[in-house]
Amino acid sequence: MTTLPLCHLNSHLFLELADGLWMHDTGAPASFGDARTLRLAGQEFDIAGDYMGLNAAKLAELVGVDCRGLLGADVLGSFDQIIDLPGGMLTLDTGELEHPGHAVALEEFMGIPIIPVTVAGEAFRLFFDTGAQVSYLQDDVLDTFPSAGVMQDFYPGFGEFETETHHVPISLGPLTETLRCGRLPGLLGMSLMMADTQGILGNAILEGRTAGYFPRRGILSL
Repeated sequence: MTTLPLCHLNSHLFLELADGLWMHDTGAPASFGDARTLRLAGQEFDIAGDYMGLNAAKLAELVGVDCRGLLGADVLGSFDQIIDLPGGMLTLDTGELEHPGHAVALEEFMGIPIIPVTVAGEAFRLFFDTGAQVSYLQDDVLDTFPSAGVMQDFYPGFGEFETETHHVPISLGPLTETLRCGRLPGLLGMSLMMADTQGILGNAILEGRTAGYFPRRGILSL
């Protein structure tokens, strides 16, 4: 078991390693960064220099945080994790960790976790993406909720975009949180249909709580 510092900077999560900060991003299939190899919790991984044209320097520019790269599902999927955002710590283990919260069953597509949620009594499937600063919902029900203003975001391979956001109550089992949700533009939003998903659940669901993320067992515990 390994415990490392976890930072919440500019609405993004970063794991602090010996060589600097690495973004924690369950929504990215592949990791990339300045280092060609990465050693994490006793495991060694080969790391690409970029993903869909996005490299460490551009990532740092987009998020406004000096970082070495991004840890995606290919690395994060190897570990059970306790994500303690209030305590600023991430615990990783190649064995099984425990968390006392409500367990939600996950599916996956290309290693990216998919979580079932309920919005306004309707069931949706969302990617669980710790790299997303807000959530997204590709459904007309989004427009029925109070406005939360326009914001700018980015997506690898697509670039930067603006989206109108809303305050949306999202339920995961017995837990309901009101999260800021936008709508992905054009082809980017349509690409979600490949996995029969209707949006993205961002890292705001982790704020103020400790969560268990166990990708090899298909569980998120909140």
